[in-house]
Amino acid sequence: MAAPIDLTKLFVREYEKKDGTVLKFHQSEIGDVGCVVWDAALVLSRYLETADFSDGRDLESKTVIELGSGTGAVGLVAASFGANVIVTDLPEFVPLMEFNIRANAEKLRGKMEARPLTWGHTPSEDFPASPDYILIADCIYYEESLEPLVKTAQSLCRKQTRLLCCYEKRDTGNKPELERRFFELAYDAFDVERIPTERHDQQFCSDDILIFKFKLKNR
Repeated sequence: MAAPIDLTKLFVREYEKKDGTVLKFHQSEIGDVGCVVWDAALVLSRYLETADFSDGRDLESKTVIELGSGTGAVGLVAASFGANVIVTDLPEFVPLMEFNIRANAEKLRGKMEARPLTWGHTPSEDFPASPDYILIADCIYYEESLEPLVKTAQSLCRKQTRLLCCYEKRDTGNKPELERRFFELAYDAFDVERIPTERHDQQFCSDDILIFKFKLKNR
């Protein structure tokens, strides 16, 4: 297990929603990739505010699970629209997610909690039985975690669940091969649809940041 995150050494990134509400994402000065907010998390967050979600209103009272949440950023945006959210990551990231939940508590209209969840392990029975959405942002860059990630996502999804996966394309090293392998695994379990860039928020979009919607295959 990695060393605990030092909550006394944080810096803040502010996220302003379209309605002017400002959420504060606290990030760690020292730590793993999960300690900071990556661009894909911002693109996915702002996508939740587009017409595809009735400017966020469709998230009201929905059940949402975020995998590999790190700071909790995307989950915080969903909860600010009234979704009931569980943000998850490795145990060492839970204190940072909890810190951000407390820091933004007045802005959250839905219930929100942080839980440890290691990909490849069976989620505990008290996880929601039928989540409406599963959110994943920038989580496909470690070879050893690809299969556990897909298996965990598959175990949490139900027929009505929609999984949104957002990531930034990277061309260095083995990143293209990891992307190919991830989708090879994903296509085996899910029907996969790319969300066209034209449907992303046009201020928070990039040709290098892609969003896909997954739905469990009918078996």
